[in-house]
Amino acid sequence: MGELETEALMSRAEIANYLREFADQLDGEGDVSLELGGRNVTMSPAEPITFKLEGESDWSQGDTEAKQSIEFELVWWRAAATAEEGALNVESETSEE
Repeated sequence: MGELETEALMSRAEIANYLREFADQLDGEGDVSLELGGRNVTMSPAEPITFKLEGESDWSQGDTEAKQSIEFELVWWRAAATAEEGALNVESETSEE
């Protein structure tokens, strides 16, 4: 089916810029392309889209720091008669030698 999970350390400003560029694509009519950590995916979001927001904090007795996180998730359905039609096309960047 194709799956993408990647992460990269970025500054607050870099993340804000990334999300702005994503929002501009989402606001348009065409495909949405994302790249992070050398992996690329292009999708065609279909209306309606379910927007999920999840936040959490993790701290244990004796810790000197608490891990906090927030996740954004967009979910939509697309027509697919086969697994191939429903697959997420994830590509890895390859270095040219």
